[in-house]
Amino acid sequence: MNAPTMRAAAFDEFGDADVLRTRELPRPPYGPTEVLVRVAVAGVQPVDVAVRSGALPPWADITFPQVVGNEFAGTVEAVGADVHDFAVGDEVAGFRVLGCYAEFVAVPATQVVRKPAGVDWRAAGTLSASGQTAHTALEALAATAGETLLVHGAAGGVGTMLVQLARARGLAVVGTAGAANQEYVRSLGATPVRYGDGQLDRIRAAAPGGIDLALDAAGHGNLRTTVELVADRGRIGTIADFDLAGELGCRQLRSDRSAARLTELLARCADGTLRVTIRAAYELERAADAHRDVETGHGYGKVALLVGNQVP
Repeated sequence: MNAPTMRAAAFDEFGDADVLRTRELPRPPYGPTEVLVRVAVAGVQPVDVAVRSGALPPWADITFPQVVGNEFAGTVEAVGADVHDFAVGDEVAGFRVLGCYAEFVAVPATQVVRKPAGVDWRAAGTLSASGQTAHTALEALAATAGETLLVHGAAGGVGTMLVQLARARGLAVVGTAGAANQEYVRSLGATPVRYGDGQLDRIRAAAPGGIDLALDAAGHGNLRTTVELVADRGRIGTIADFDLAGELGCRQLRSDRSAARLTELLARCADGTLRVTIRAAYELERAADAHRDVETGHGYGKVALLVGNQVP
């Protein structure tokens, strides 16, 4: 009897987006403390592009054919013998290190949470990575109501989440972005500032009372400007330029993902206090095009991969 298979977007060698192809792969086994989820939507992130291209983060353990993707939403297909909090048919969102561009994903039950009925599939499947990274950053940088936060890359996935979460905490936010995304950043609740020559002066004009803390989600040397604006370098973090952060004495931040954090973010989506902006959605067979979209570096919000047939 043949083992069950699934469609998945995977690559057999590092390279450009063309190496990412949809094929039939074995359905993943699940252990006693895991759930098997039929994926509806997976998020597409810059880190997925980095893994595919061979610029591997330290946590990446690659085995070809490698399926990428670190966030998803879907329906529980099966549960392990020791799982009692979820049942077949439950609608969930979750996170996993790699493996999410697929019809099925096996994941520890501690890494999935119930999807609120009021949160659509596209939002639920693309929330975890950027949302949890932004939430972690606010905690790590000790963001406090009444302060002013500077966000480099405010229109991107993490930036979009960070601006909204910071505003909900009572912070003022100045966000840098490209010219095409200025009004989008303003719609999130931040004061937008254009990239490019003269940016330092524009930030100072946007925040005459000064900047208290900052997160760089863009890279491209933005930390060099930031250290001229924030007195305490321990309150300057980056998720995009670790080498420069080490040189300048700034914080290198990573996401501290948890079910509790994801549950809070989904609740905010459900009550309308946090919105997930999907700028583009691609079918699983077009995963390579989704990567090309992310690689432009100029988009806003999130890119979704539509895996399941239940997603309109």
